[in-house]
Amino acid sequence: MCGLAGELRRDGVRADVSAVERMAATMRDRGPDDSGVWSRGPVALGHQRLKIIDLSAASGQPLVDPQSGLTGVFNGCIYNYRELREELQARGHRFFSSGDTEVVLKAYAQWGDDFVDHLIGMFAVAIVERDTGRLVLARDRLGIKPLYLAETPDRVRFASTLPALLAGGGVDTTIDPVALAHYLSFHSVVPAPRTILRGVGKLPPATVRTYEPDGRVTERVYWNPSFTRHPDRADWSDRDWQDALHESLTTAVRRRMVADVPVGVLLSGGLDSSLVVALLAEQGQRGLATFSIGFEAVGNREGDEFRYSDLVAAAFDTDHHQIRIATTDLVPPLEAAVAAMSEPMVSHDCVAFYLLSETVSEKLKVVQSGQGADEILGGYHWYPPLAGVDRERALDTYAAAFFDRDSAGLARILDPGRLADGDPAREFVAAHFARPGAQAAVDAALRLDTSVMLVDDPVKRVDNMTMAHGLEARVPFLDHEFVELAATCPPELKLAQGGKGVLKEIGRRVLPGEVIDRPKGYFPVPGLTHLEGKVLDRVRDALHAPEARRRHLFRPEYVDALLADPNAELTPLNGNKLWQIGLLEMWLQSHAIA
Repeated sequence: MCGLAGELRRDGVRADVSAVERMAATMRDRGPDDSGVWSRGPVALGHQRLKIIDLSAASGQPLVDPQSGLTGVFNGCIYNYRELREELQARGHRFFSSGDTEVVLKAYAQWGDDFVDHLIGMFAVAIVERDTGRLVLARDRLGIKPLYLAETPDRVRFASTLPALLAGGGVDTTIDPVALAHYLSFHSVVPAPRTILRGVGKLPPATVRTYEPDGRVTERVYWNPSFTRHPDRADWSDRDWQDALHESLTTAVRRRMVADVPVGVLLSGGLDSSLVVALLAEQGQRGLATFSIGFEAVGNREGDEFRYSDLVAAAFDTDHHQIRIATTDLVPPLEAAVAAMSEPMVSHDCVAFYLLSETVSEKLKVVQSGQGADEILGGYHWYPPLAGVDRERALDTYAAAFFDRDSAGLARILDPGRLADGDPAREFVAAHFARPGAQAAVDAALRLDTSVMLVDDPVKRVDNMTMAHGLEARVPFLDHEFVELAATCPPELKLAQGGKGVLKEIGRRVLPGEVIDRPKGYFPVPGLTHLEGKVLDRVRDALHAPEARRRHLFRPEYVDALLADPNAELTPLNGNKLWQIGLLEMWLQSHAIA
């Protein structure tokens, strides 16, 4: 897990190495162990390294392979790198390191743009061909690793974070009205390739983009799982599905123990992270380090779920660590979490993840996490109402449960000059639902949430907050083979028992019953779920700041009404609407967006 940066000039001049150095330097938190810069003519690459696999200098980056004529920078982890190394050696490739970065380069040398089809893992990668000057960018199937871009007619810049691109300079930082509409409607999700800034985009997941020396740009989506029933599995019983998913998830958690440093688990006490611990214990892991976070209760709002995480830790004899956060001023960690965001994210879980990661990183460099199970296996409350709904009604049903505002709502809150044409979020979801490859309305919603919402909310949140402390988070529920299998599972098995029914049945084989049949939980941060005190003051200050007044995103009367009754307006997902607009302003001001 690292931070990468680079530039490709399109105007015939040499790459701006100093800009790439500035970009890479902003990501020192992501890769505190080593750094490097490489340039050749119109291309320059920069890297910040977190040493996880092959701790020697041989795997330092940018990695130059004279044999193949390739230079590359890589962020992520390839879990099958040892198997690929053996295969590539059998094909005549010689290795000078024992890490996964060199395996990625040799895989490209062997298979060209199809190299991504052979990789099992999470990754963002940039590869430069010495002899042609060709630049290839690629991102993993589920978008676990980020890759942002800033393109002009003269150059292409890319980096693991949006703030890194800002540090390079020359970025158009005007607000994209379509992205703003997504943020305020689609519960802060801004789908790729957009970001909130007009001059910054992001490479979509499962995409290989190639910049040819003659100026041509080509792009290929290399993975698109089918959310339909598989004929070879038509006669599977409920037990068959449980067995198959159990086996696949077991493989996924085993893969994510690949490292040359210890690997722990973030244990919330919910079904998903508890199952990760149980499956590792099944495979003989002993003394596994586990970590849970909790906040002091505020009023009648509980701040921890230790009773569940303690139960799991005791059942599997883990080396468990309770991280208790006292009721103090939450503004400093909130400010730090906002600064760590590549894009504005409204979930108060960000602060919890930030504080959790800060403590965990003092003991470990790698953890597994339970994110993704709800999107993959139907754990959210908006899926059951879609069962049996036809496609024409499905959009309304989904929007009623998930959208924060419609186009009329946007018109009521935004300055008229900030409005996008039409209803971008609804139009985006409608197009996604209409695509072939999803059998039922529930399948279409699961596909949307797996490929879009999950990528640009929970997964991004975990990456940003853990990497702010040089902590690598691995997500076994997003193993692409597990996702492919789960996508073909009949929706009724997923929706059973209030959601994730098939996963709960797997859990009953290995977990205490109290963990399985408990109410669904989240990272509770009582001081943020209800705006009051210093946090409310900070939101008010952000919305009244000179920058906010100059920007004039929101109608003043709307802001004043929210501040007069700060906890009155909630989204369908119980998000605070004042927090949503205040967080956006805090993020813009934190990153000095004019």
